[in-house]
Amino acid sequence: MGAVLGGMGAVATLGSLACCCGGAACSLCCRACPTCRNSTATRIAYAVFMLLSTAVAMVMLAPGLRTTLNKIPYFCSSVLSSEQCDGIVGYLAVYRLCFALAAFFTLMAVIMINVKSSKDPRAGIQNGFWFFKVVAVIGIAVGAFFIPNGNFEKVWMVVGLIGGFCFIIVQLVLLVDFAHSWNESWVDRMDETNSRFWYIALLVCTVINYLLSFTVVVLYYIYYTDGDCSYNKAFISVNMILCVVASCIAIHPKIQEAQPRSGLLQASIITLYTMYLTWSAMTSEPDNNKFHGCNPSVLDIVGVEGGEESSTTTTGMDSASIVGFVIWFICILYASIRSTNATNLDKFSISSASNERTLIDEEGGAVAPAPGDGTDAASTGADLNEHDVDAPGQRVVDNEREEVAYSYTMFHIMFTLASLYVMMTLTNWFSPQGSDIHSLQRNEAAVWVKISSSWLCVAIYIWTLVGPAVLTNRDFS
Repeated sequence: MGAVLGGMGAVATLGSLACCCGGAACSLCCRACPTCRNSTATRIAYAVFMLLSTAVAMVMLAPGLRTTLNKIPYFCSSVLSSEQCDGIVGYLAVYRLCFALAAFFTLMAVIMINVKSSKDPRAGIQNGFWFFKVVAVIGIAVGAFFIPNGNFEKVWMVVGLIGGFCFIIVQLVLLVDFAHSWNESWVDRMDETNSRFWYIALLVCTVINYLLSFTVVVLYYIYYTDGDCSYNKAFISVNMILCVVASCIAIHPKIQEAQPRSGLLQASIITLYTMYLTWSAMTSEPDNNKFHGCNPSVLDIVGVEGGEESSTTTTGMDSASIVGFVIWFICILYASIRSTNATNLDKFSISSASNERTLIDEEGGAVAPAPGDGTDAASTGADLNEHDVDAPGQRVVDNEREEVAYSYTMFHIMFTLASLYVMMTLTNWFSPQGSDIHSLQRNEAAVWVKISSSWLCVAIYIWTLVGPAVLTNRDFS
């Protein structure tokens, strides 16, 4: 338990330092920080806190950590028992730490229900009190380590599968939002400059995405369908067909009429993401009668001896989990620093109707108003001087006096799902059944969670294309 407290204590220290991203700290001690909006600073602080907690969870999975604890005099003999030392390393420790994170963000989601503006007293809890929030997470984590083994890991694994599935859908929404923003930005530049450079850049990026997707499909058929691997053949074929259908729909004249900015760039990104989910599902297959011999490791594919076995692996992350973790990391950062205007995320209430175009003013001055919101720079600067620069060093603009820039509750729900997703990713989506601190048992349920999420992802993307064209009387903006 001392190692847990030490690791979480490091998070507390670093988390407190990271809280210079929060409004109160920026105003008091972060004069060097650039001027930024309070809503943005808070989201960045939560993202940093999440990433630091994830780093602690990764340390708990570090090879040889249990041996290192044994070398500490009296630690695993007098301070803690040998069984207790086993409990603070390996996948069970990750389960308990992520349980604490999920419980904290769920509690915050409940507390922040129906917060409309920063005038609500609960907004202060959202944007401040960072030290106490870190202490709360540490307290929940310490308590989680006293939950008896037995049914906890089995039940929490099921919860993790459900939460991970939901976060995969959230990742899709973030990817679609990113693809639309990317496409609109370059199309606008192409219209403003009348330069073919941006058209060529869009074309090149789209072609690269499709080439990568086609390449991995070929590799899947070569390495994951050897022998009687009918499930893998079906997974690859169905998803490839779905992606082709989605791409054709994206450029259909009726769709283009309803959504002039839809195109193959967005479809290519969704195709690449779907191919990743297909690979991730196949790498989760256990070595049973249904999937026997259909899941070679990446090390085996590249010809490196000592690759992972089909049914078990060490507690380290496998290749698919590493890619999944990178995507998770990018999505968390993107959700924290993105500008929030009327985009796909609004449909999930992650952002409100209020526009928030400029996150950080690089010049260190007033935050620029959103284009077309009827506010000029002079009035914005006057408002900043009157309300936000009351004390020396104030560098955070409270842009939520009238309306919050994003739904606090939905933000914390997203981070709850992110906690569950990273828990499953760090433990390779494996089953506690037959696992220990040294190895993990592959989980067939993870295969179906991932492959069904890939189908749902394509279906959601197709609906974002077809919906505005079919339901013309509804506002999809």
